[in-house]
Amino acid sequence: MTWFRPLAALIALFWAAPLVAAQEAPDLLTRWAEEPRAAYPVGEAELEDFEFRARPIVVFSDGPGDPQFERQVAFLAERIDELAARDVIVLIDTDPQARSPIRRALRPRGFTVILIGKDGRIAQRKPAPFTGRELIHAIDKLPLRQQEIRDANRPFDRPGAQAMPFSRTE
Repeated sequence: MTWFRPLAALIALFWAAPLVAAQEAPDLLTRWAEEPRAAYPVGEAELEDFEFRARPIVVFSDGPGDPQFERQVAFLAERIDELAARDVIVLIDTDPQARSPIRRALRPRGFTVILIGKDGRIAQRKPAPFTGRELIHAIDKLPLRQQEIRDANRPFDRPGAQAMPFSRTE
């Protein structure tokens, strides 16, 4: 019976360790919710993590010094408030050797920008930088974004109306 206590303590340690690690390092969606106007490294994130929560814009490059990468980051920075209002999370992967789960799933070649809808489908894929205006236009044409716009414009006293935050940025 004396062997049971150390075994129970060991099992509790292995069970609690992932919970403690999760509390120490908040996941990507939690960090994005706190600061939606930042760009995040893809790390170990999976595309499924963002479904129906955010619209990932994934910027792939062979290195952080790539001129196209620098232009794309500048384009995103110019319109970051408008992108944040559209639930965009900017993910960056500049290390092809790391083979992140998102890089394995999307298989980019060199510099690539990929816009993914909230439904998880690839909406746009381009081997050159998107301007902020192009991205906003592409996002506003997505079906779920169209539904969000309709819901935001629906009067609250009608059946099916939902209160959704919507900011006009013009």
